[in-house]
Amino acid sequence: MTVQRRVFRLFAGAAFILLPTFLSVSCSDYLDKEYDASQSEEKIFNNEQNTRGFLANIYTNLPDGLAPLADDQFTGASRDCMTDNAVTSWGLHYYTKVGSDGYTANDHPLLGQYNVDLYGIRKCNQFLKNVKESVVGNGAVAGDDNHLYDRYRAEARLLRALFHFDFICWFGDCPIIGDDANGNPIVFDLNSPGDMNIARTPAADALKWVADECDAVAAVLPFRYSNEASNWGRMSGAVAYALKSRALLYRASALNNPTGDVQRWREAAAAAEEFISKNAASNNPYSLYTAALPASGDYAGVDPQGIGAIYAESIANPTQNNELILARSVWWTNQVEKVFLPVGFTGKFSGAGRTNPTQNFVDCFEMANGLHIDEAGSGYDETHPYQNRDPRLSQIVFYQNMTWGRQDQQEQRRIDVSTNTGNAGIDYSSSMGGTYTGYYLKKFVNNISCKIGAVYAHGWPIFRYTEMLLNAAEACCEAGDIVKARGYINQIRQRAGMPDYSYGQDELLKRIRNERRIELSFEDHRMWDVRRWMLYEGVTSAGEQSKPRYEQLLNLYGVTVTGDDVVSAPTYTYGPAETVNTRVFLTPKSYRFPLPNAEVKRAPALGQNPGWEVAEASAADAAAAEPAQTEE
Repeated sequence: MTVQRRVFRLFAGAAFILLPTFLSVSCSDYLDKEYDASQSEEKIFNNEQNTRGFLANIYTNLPDGLAPLADDQFTGASRDCMTDNAVTSWGLHYYTKVGSDGYTANDHPLLGQYNVDLYGIRKCNQFLKNVKESVVGNGAVAGDDNHLYDRYRAEARLLRALFHFDFICWFGDCPIIGDDANGNPIVFDLNSPGDMNIARTPAADALKWVADECDAVAAVLPFRYSNEASNWGRMSGAVAYALKSRALLYRASALNNPTGDVQRWREAAAAAEEFISKNAASNNPYSLYTAALPASGDYAGVDPQGIGAIYAESIANPTQNNELILARSVWWTNQVEKVFLPVGFTGKFSGAGRTNPTQNFVDCFEMANGLHIDEAGSGYDETHPYQNRDPRLSQIVFYQNMTWGRQDQQEQRRIDVSTNTGNAGIDYSSSMGGTYTGYYLKKFVNNISCKIGAVYAHGWPIFRYTEMLLNAAEACCEAGDIVKARGYINQIRQRAGMPDYSYGQDELLKRIRNERRIELSFEDHRMWDVRRWMLYEGVTSAGEQSKPRYEQLLNLYGVTVTGDDVVSAPTYTYGPAETVNTRVFLTPKSYRFPLPNAEVKRAPALGQNPGWEVAEASAADAAAAEPAQTEE
């Protein structure tokens, strides 16, 4: 039996997430190895190159928010379209129906992550069980390959912990598939499907297990590789400290800490500060990205307000810069630009504008003086809503009259999302997309020429230094260490060109959460953050309408732009987002995604998440729950 067949037989009951085939992917030299899944375990692990290739292949299971963009019909938008940050204008996208609680555990389309994570865990355990010191070597040598066998095992163990963490994010309580009582990696017998019929570990305990696994490998791996050109994307000591920080932060949060145990917040603060301390002591520390875009070349003439660290980091240097601790792959593609770019930019290449940031999100950006738009003295003017705002707004969102387009290709112009009857703006709508909110997503979008349609490098950030500061700020604030919390969050504020915070604990925590919303927007954090903070508790669509838009979770807003002169004197009218304007959140159901119903039938000890139970099983469901049969 081949390794490939073994994997498919274990998780035959749920759909796989398929990576796009038309995007060109390139990794570091380390991860760019051929792997032949048709070979037997004996041939793989008795050969150094094949062993290395097997380990490299495990990295393909890492979280990746760019891969779903390849599916124009169903997932070609940011996953923040399942949150209050955005909606998608394409009616076939799954995210809208997910947001309205339109699926069951039988037909939910986003449960492939169940397989991706368990598939990854299984590959890690196969590697840990079979890798041979005699084949890969374990000598003391200078450079990154010192004690290579120990290093490889630490990588696989850390990957295994990260896959467990990702499973917890999606599904909550998690089966710990680590080592058995004798310390041997658990690789289930595929001829015994009942082996997977095990109880899940409560999420809080599973997160502590993840943190402990990080502790076990952090010292084995170099904090940062000396040759990052060859080892970019590889598990490191820095990743171990970063994952521990995030795991303990989630463990301390309300969803996993119902008693509000402040000791968990102290542990989360210590973990974040441990990363910061180790980083400061390293020879090549991570830091906040501060470089701006070049003033020539592709970016000549772009709106000067749009050239800032947040935008530049995701565009000019999206793979190897001092802020990125871990990123997933490098996609050489223009698909990212296609799905995000306003629809009026057309040619050989055309924007589809499938992700529309909400007014809720736009309103969360403070004024340049550090006050929210609804605070006294802010200076906010609804007739000139984008003036004197936090500069990150123009780095993340396309809005009315923003200058965009390649000047060197005579494509530069103002964005126009106006909706005048019979004379709508060029960026308002098209047959393939448009905006329901008056906004489009700018983050990750290169200033592409639609006449040429070149491809660009895109890396998906998994851990960034910014997050470590945000984790430290939040945990210190929750633990009552306000001075430290201010120090960490103000580093981020200073990078953005915003005033320092001097608030007390309650207001400071709100502002820290708002900073996290802005800095990590559209990087697959918001959907987990609002859940772990349990912001939906006691919230109803009607009841929250008295709150500022930036505090509303269920009611989604946009802006309509009209007027005789939409360039010099546009009229802005704020109201519910067009078509998609509400979310549904059911407690406790919506806090977790369901396990695939077929998997729960096959392994009932796993249990189903509350609210997702399927009352009746049809004959077809029963048949689907039978173990899959394949040729040996």
